[in-house]
Amino acid sequence: MAVDVLYVTDPACPDSWGAEPRRLRLEAEFGDGVSITYVMAGLAREFTRPEQQAKAWLDVAAATGMPADPRMWLDGPPKSSYPACLAVKAAAEQGLDGPYLRRLREAFALDGRRADTSDALVALARDVPGMNVDRFAVDLQSNAIVEAFGSDLERARAGAMPRWEVGGEVVDDVVAAVRAAGAPSRPLPSVEEALRRFGRLTAAEVAAVCDLPPPRALAELWRLALEWRARPDAPLSPRLWSAG
Repeated sequence: MAVDVLYVTDPACPDSWGAEPRRLRLEAEFGDGVSITYVMAGLAREFTRPEQQAKAWLDVAAATGMPADPRMWLDGPPKSSYPACLAVKAAAEQGLDGPYLRRLREAFALDGRRADTSDALVALARDVPGMNVDRFAVDLQSNAIVEAFGSDLERARAGAMPRWEVGGEVVDDVVAAVRAAGAPSRPLPSVEEALRRFGRLTAAEVAAVCDLPPPRALAELWRLALEWRARPDAPLSPRLWSAG
């Protein structure tokens, strides 16, 4: 039996981006032994102070090592996070809310993409392996998705966001809580195995997934890059790494 984890989050939440290493460690250590339910919190019906969002992204990047480019919040910020939340619920209809949410996070954190219109959200769906984009576009406009998001908003109002719950209780260390709940751990992957499994990772995520000190994780990534077994997204200041 998988341990059920409730994750209250939002695609445009900088603290949730900073928590991605923890989420990926869950998947790496427990695999099918953990089942994550994503609850969309609705960070902002309307972003009225985008400069505060830019600062929040910079603060999270400094605290966690997760790269972030906040210029979008100053140059052309999204109007709301609600459309992205609705899109995650639409992706859930195909069991792809996790991968799609990850792509949205990259769009907000790294790509400078507003992701607050139907066209933008459908375009991002094309980047998710296995996604039926036509079905996604139809689901995105359905009343059922609005109702599903409304239900999420009710569940999320009870506390802070991002928030992890295991066994109905809010936990700070979700990995330890899942371990204590009885999910069997499995050997953690090597850096190369992690890149092949998860597709694109930051150096901070590699460190968490492979249980390595951040400097050693970065050194291993560059070693693999020199052997053409890993590929950085930029030659001088890489943000994301993928298998070579």
